[in-house]
Amino acid sequence: MKITVSRKAHFNAAHRLHHPEWEASKNEAVFGKCNNEYFHGHNYDLIVSVKGEIDPQTGYVVDMKLLKDLIKEEVEERFDHKNLNLQTDEFKTLNPTAENIAAVIWNILRDKLDQKLDLKITLYETERNFVECEG
Repeated sequence: MKITVSRKAHFNAAHRLHHPEWEASKNEAVFGKCNNEYFHGHNYDLIVSVKGEIDPQTGYVVDMKLLKDLIKEEVEERFDHKNLNLQTDEFKTLNPTAENIAAVIWNILRDKLDQKLDLKITLYETERNFVECEG
């Protein structure tokens, strides 16, 4: 039997969706308002879900304090109140779409968790728009 445990977090960040090899008109056509040269921001809600078997000694799938600290150190401190395009190494050359942000977070956390655990990232860019990433 496998159990899924989840931790919710939040961060605020600005970004611009832009492809540097495209002309301004194509960027505008593809990304619309999200291509604003002065950037725009979102209040992201993040759900990190870990799935695995219950450890018979601890009764945990994963220690939630460990998960909380990991999210704070590896995601919130890295991305909160940042301009993703300008202030983070991860998005200097990667377009910070919700899909790419979720994939980056998945990759960061995947390396920090026991490999026997499954990981799923759910990232809400708005109340109605969200992406999921799992591997």
